[in-house]
Amino acid sequence: MTQADSQTDALPEEDGLEDSAAPLVEHLAELRTRLIRSVLAFIICMIAMFTVAEPILNFISQPLANVLRDRGEDARLIFTAPQEKFFVLIRISIIMGFALAFPVIAHQLWRFVAPGLYKSEKNAILPFLVASPVLFLIGASFAHYVVTPLAMNFFIGFSDAIPALANLIAGDGTFENPNSDAELQTVFLGSVKESLDLALKFIFAFGLCFQLPVLLTLMGKAGLVTARGLGDVRKWAVVGILTLAALVTPPDVITQVILFTVVYGLYEISIQLVRMVEAQRNRRLRAEGILDEGEEL
Repeated sequence: MTQADSQTDALPEEDGLEDSAAPLVEHLAELRTRLIRSVLAFIICMIAMFTVAEPILNFISQPLANVLRDRGEDARLIFTAPQEKFFVLIRISIIMGFALAFPVIAHQLWRFVAPGLYKSEKNAILPFLVASPVLFLIGASFAHYVVTPLAMNFFIGFSDAIPALANLIAGDGTFENPNSDAELQTVFLGSVKESLDLALKFIFAFGLCFQLPVLLTLMGKAGLVTARGLGDVRKWAVVGILTLAALVTPPDVITQVILFTVVYGLYEISIQLVRMVEAQRNRRLRAEGILDEGEEL
């Protein structure tokens, strides 16, 4: 065999390698396009949110302001460094910009992933893509309107409760806060950064905890968990939820109890959703003749 024949025989093999590599290159090019569109959407939304970052900061700080007004105190927040408020507004614009751009980002992700999914898989995943942001908004609203006012009232009122309790223990017989010139008085001067961090911590903690039904239902559809299995580990779930409540909330009992009650309720709802998924799967398998009547997976 001549050298030319050897080169000729090698050409189809090389062409085959190039053909097999072409789909990968196309997928990478499409991924780059989707990422560029997502980043552009995020940047545009972030800039747009920076123009209204001040009203958003006022809205997030509203529960704290209401607590201070109810106590007859000045509803103001301070900043202790020249750049502190500016970077707080930048942080708000980043978070809210991502939230505003999330539909575009999710759409680009879906357009990239969807061609590789079966129709049944698309129908199974799509409702969860809609339910996830809705549940996050519900959790964030619950944190903003219910949990944050209770926590702020507890923490700020704590400065009055301690001297009043000391007054009672000292034998005065009254549970009143001493108001004497001889006593050291403390006053709340809230930092913009610290107050925002605490409020956002509540919002993200409850928003993420409200994703529990979505997560467990998806795992149920994938066959990773069962309703019976979730019910059998219920006592361990209680311990885990209590630990979570202690980690993601401030050290006050009220907030921890609220978070535990909400998350445990979502856990019980998730068990029922997984049971519905299992019943739907069994009906489908019976219709296809894979399972007999009365038989379950």
